[in-house]
Amino acid sequence: MSKTLINVPSGSKVKIVDIIAGYGLKGRLMQMGLTPGTVVDVVENSKGPIIISVKGVTLALGRGMASKIVVSDET
Repeated sequence: MSKTLINVPSGSKVKIVDIIAGYGLKGRLMQMGLTPGTVVDVVENSKGPIIISVKGVTLALGRGMASKIVVSDET
């Protein structure tokens, strides 16, 4: 069962599986280091943007963007 980044609670660690988006958004997310296989720490997921930490960098993603990122629990 796949889930998107928008469904991950604060304090979780997940691995990016896929990005289901158009060419432009997919390229933009990949330039930010959000590529399949990357481990992401979800710092905050409440109302408003989702705050994540990737490779030591903190990013704020809009909920629309986050809904395009398919993740799985980190193992």
